[in-house]
Amino acid sequence: MVSSSNGSGSVMSFFATAEHEKDRLQYFASPEGRDDLYQYNLKERRTVLEVLEDFPSVQMPFEWLVQLVPPLKPRAFSISSSPLAHPNQVHLTVNLVSWTTPYKRKREGLCSSWLASLSPEQCIYVPAWFQKGSLPSPPSSLPLILVGPGTGCAPFRGFIEERAIQSVTGSTAPVLFFFGCRNEENDFLYRDFWLSHLQNGGVLSEAKGGGFYVAFSRDQPQKVYVQHKMQEYSERVWNLLINGAAVYIAGSSTKMPSDVLSTLEEIVSRESGAPKDSAVRWLRALEKAGKYHVEAWS
Repeated sequence: MVSSSNGSGSVMSFFATAEHEKDRLQYFASPEGRDDLYQYNLKERRTVLEVLEDFPSVQMPFEWLVQLVPPLKPRAFSISSSPLAHPNQVHLTVNLVSWTTPYKRKREGLCSSWLASLSPEQCIYVPAWFQKGSLPSPPSSLPLILVGPGTGCAPFRGFIEERAIQSVTGSTAPVLFFFGCRNEENDFLYRDFWLSHLQNGGVLSEAKGGGFYVAFSRDQPQKVYVQHKMQEYSERVWNLLINGAAVYIAGSSTKMPSDVLSTLEEIVSRESGAPKDSAVRWLRALEKAGKYHVEAWS
C-alpha cells in the first residue's frame, strides 16, 4: 500500500508534469487535505500502482519509487501441528483474506492469496522463521479448556495431536474444546480430525472426561457463538476449572476474547454462587498463576 505520509504526496507532486495533478498531490500533502487523503488512500487501501495510474503524469525515477514503497510486513501464523505427530514438518492454518472497499473495490490479502494460489506440486522457496508464541505447550497432566473459533483452532490442533500421542503411553488430563464457525458445510475446519478424537476413547471423548462443542453462527436464524456453547455446558466448564484446568483462547482480536472472558466470569459466579466481583478476582488469579492464555490477531 502507498504510504499515507504527507511527504509522499510532496515527492510525487515534484515529479508530476500535469498542473492539475501537481495541485491535487500538493493538496493531499497539506494539513487541509489530510482528511481527503485518508478517504482516498487509507480507507480505500490503494496500492502504489493504483495511485500512479490515477496520476499518470508522475514520472518518478525508480530509485525514488523504491524509497516511497513501504516494505512488506512479515506475516505471523500459529503452528497447527505437533512435532511429535509430524517430525520435521510445520503445518499452518491460513485464512484467505478478502474484503470490499467503500468504493466497491475487491481486495485480497497479499500473502494469503499467494499461498492459496500455490499447488502441492509446486516447489516454492518461502522464507520463514520461528519465534516463541504466546500459548505455552501444556503438560499432559493439565486439564484444558480451549476456545478457538475460526482459524483460532490452529494451535489447538497441535495440542490435540500431541496429547493423543501422549495418551498411548500414559494417562492424560481431560480437554474441553469450544470451536465456532459460520456454517457447518462451508468452514468447519478440520472436521474429521476433531470428530476422530471425539470417538472411541479419543482425547476429546466424554470417556476421557473431554468434550467438543461447535457453534455454527449462521446455520440458524439466531446467531450462536462459542460463548453460548460455553454457557450451555457451564457445569462442565466449572468442574474442570475447580480441578485445576488452564484456559487457552485463540482467534480474532475484535470482540471474541473479551466476550469469552465475560462468559467465564458469569459461569464462575453462577456455578460457585459467588458475586460477580469475586468471579473477576478468581479469574485474575488464574491468569497470574499462568493458567489463562490468549493469542489474538486482527
